[in-house]
Amino acid sequence: MNMYIVSGDTPDQQLQLYQALVDKFESSIPFVSDPELELIDLFGMKNGDMAYRGYGMLDKDGNVVFHTINDLWGEEFDETVKEIKKAYQSLAKQ
Repeated sequence: MNMYIVSGDTPDQQLQLYQALVDKFESSIPFVSDPELELIDLFGMKNGDMAYRGYGMLDKDGNVVFHTINDLWGEEFDETVKEIKKAYQSLAKQ
């Protein structure tokens, strides 16, 4: 399974965020720049000219398995992980 952070930020802005995460946590997840919000829209997470905060999953064919809009996903990390694991396990059974 590959994980990425997708945002409408420019690559320069993402590099700053990536480095801040590495500095604080000693690691980070790769960023994908989506300034036109195309991937974000595919996930159903486009909010005008911005993206909702949340997370989601694609299958190996690029189909959206699920998405969750949740500004507090990081603060509710245990629940976030449970939802992702559940979706991943159901995907692995297919």
